Amino acid sequence: MLLFTVDLAQRLFILTKFKSVPEQMEVIRRGTVEILLEEDLAKKLEKSVATSAPLRIKAGFDPTAPDLHLGHMVLISKLRQFQDLGHTVMFLIGDFTGMIGDPTGKNETRPPLTLEQVKANADTYAAQVFKTLDPDKTEVMFNSVWLEKMTPSEFIGLAARHTVARMLERDDFSKRYSEGKAISIHEFLYPLLQGYDSVEMQADVELGGADQKFNLLVGRDLQRSYGKEPQVCLTMPLLEGTDGVRKMSKSYDNYIGIDERPKEIFGKVMSISDDLMIRYYELLSTISNEELEKLKSDLKSGALHPKKAKVDLGREIVARFHSEEDAVKAADEFERVFASGKLPDDIPVSTFNWDENGEAWLPKALQEVGLVSSSSDGRRMIKQGAVSVDGVKISDQDYKIRRGREKLVKIGKRRFLRLA
Repeated sequence: MLLFTVDLAQRLFILTKFKSVPEQMEVIRRGTVEILLEEDLAKKLEKSVATSAPLRIKAGFDPTAPDLHLGHMVLISKLRQFQDLGHTVMFLIGDFTGMIGDPTGKNETRPPLTLEQVKANADTYAAQVFKTLDPDKTEVMFNSVWLEKMTPSEFIGLAARHTVARMLERDDFSKRYSEGKAISIHEFLYPLLQGYDSVEMQADVELGGADQKFNLLVGRDLQRSYGKEPQVCLTMPLLEGTDGVRKMSKSYDNYIGIDERPKEIFGKVMSISDDLMIRYYELLSTISNEELEKLKSDLKSGALHPKKAKVDLGREIVARFHSEEDAVKAADEFERVFASGKLPDDIPVSTFNWDENGEAWLPKALQEVGLVSSSSDGRRMIKQGAVSVDGVKISDQDYKIRRGREKLVKIGKRRFLRLA
């Protein structure tokens, strides 16, 4: 589905007060890991300015999950920067490649998604990404449009343009091969199909995470092989989650989901370290490079308190995915609860099935009411000193609660529940 024509894209570009090439390069470089090749990008930008023709910026997302988090927003925020410079974003939903499964970083063959799963997940993407992207400067595309039409002979022709030796240059493939772990043939197809997307889309620039460098370069090689001008490959870092160590992921429970409640988003932003806050600003905030440098300078000199900077960041992120009113309320609620020690107004109440003695093992109870993912996770939280009942911190992993009056359970700084 194309949301607007190329002619309209050009008119929008002409009407945009875009920056000079050096100014655009400064914006584009912010937060990037690598630009391959910078001189190629400069030439494309020079031609773009001279001809008033926007560059075509590609980023692909396999709909492997129905919801997005701030880790995904690193790429999407960079796409928005390209839009603000006047260029056209091609938001590719890999509904065909999603059924293969990207093998990047995988230690073993991943089961492919079903068509139903892919479609269900893809349906939720547009509404989420347009909280950041400008829909008038975005083409939403699906790679099934061209990949499903390829004949067996065309697939073989595509495969002939790459070698097994070249595939085994990928770190994850070479590691699995040396360890004797299985690599299915369909996994070799994934980078080829992602690269062929760039051929069909006539991409000038493709964005991806730092772990996607190999796949992006395959697209550059294939474009050249098909007689087209090769794309520039721009890689972005993998954003660390709230733990400050591992990349943001739902599987690590260190994510900030963009569809979470405003107070959850704000509270999670406030929980990150001061050092990580700067990284979030660099990769997610819309403040200018000049404002970012001043923020860093003021933090270093003490003119700006880290908490104030973090509050501003939390409000900006909440406002982007909800509203400015929600952002103000979330900040006020955080201050009221966590600075003054007062309780939130909307603590949920959950009933529990007690045993015949009117008792319940606390880790299991926490799991059953949804505060932790498992009883083992509950034991871990107790061991870390993160669990309290009626204001008393619990240290005994075998602790049992008794039926009686309603009990206030708290995990960490933000999770409350009244247990009846």
